[in-house]
Amino acid sequence: MPPDMPFKPALIVVDMQNDFCPPDGSLAVPGGREIVPLINELLASPMFEVKVSTQDWHPSDHISFAANHTAPNNKPFESFIEMKNLVGNRPEQTMMQRLWPVHCVQGTRGAEIIDELDVSKVDVNVRKGMDARVEMYSAFSDSFGNMTEGAGGVDLDLASFLHARHITHVYVVGLAGDYCVKDTARGAAKAGFATYVIEDAQRCVDPDPAAWAEVKRVLQQDSVEVVHAQSNEVRRVLQPCGQL
Repeated sequence: MPPDMPFKPALIVVDMQNDFCPPDGSLAVPGGREIVPLINELLASPMFEVKVSTQDWHPSDHISFAANHTAPNNKPFESFIEMKNLVGNRPEQTMMQRLWPVHCVQGTRGAEIIDELDVSKVDVNVRKGMDARVEMYSAFSDSFGNMTEGAGGVDLDLASFLHARHITHVYVVGLAGDYCVKDTARGAAKAGFATYVIEDAQRCVDPDPAAWAEVKRVLQQDSVEVVHAQSNEVRRVLQPCGQL
């Protein structure tokens, strides 16, 4: 990175919620709580101009819940349905949607951010996935790329919010690396931010290293850089003066 390149970083902490964390989350991600110390260290850093948290905040009739589909062979994690782009008024546009256990239902304990996360350092919280008709892994857009506030059931136009604060770089951490972290990072890059995923500060639904290697390939293809906690990019935001 050129030394004279503008640097106003934001941190996005994705979906650190009870339902995504062991031991009793309905969609618990293996090792989900292990990343909290590093995320809290990042949240404590004064180098970030903005610190954002996100929450899945689903209605009980959300399209991604296997329990909401009557076919007897619809099983969480295993089954897929055809999802139409009803939010964007383009029902001819479809994609296959994986079905999940019921999780992060609005107003439930499972949807709350875990107690261990230092939310006192968070500047703004984004709730997403509130439209029952469409999946929304990314905090920037739903799965069809509908990006305006409200589309996919998001309560903040995050790209506009960050651009208004002249953010140049976005660091993404949280759960799960192979879904909401991945798609939020891709959304940040698409919105024009230099984007990093901190590998040590995420965990995946699928813990297979080969699956994570494929996620990294997709991220890099979409101009997202995957970095480690000891990398220069991360040390830069953890140094008190922002310098190596």
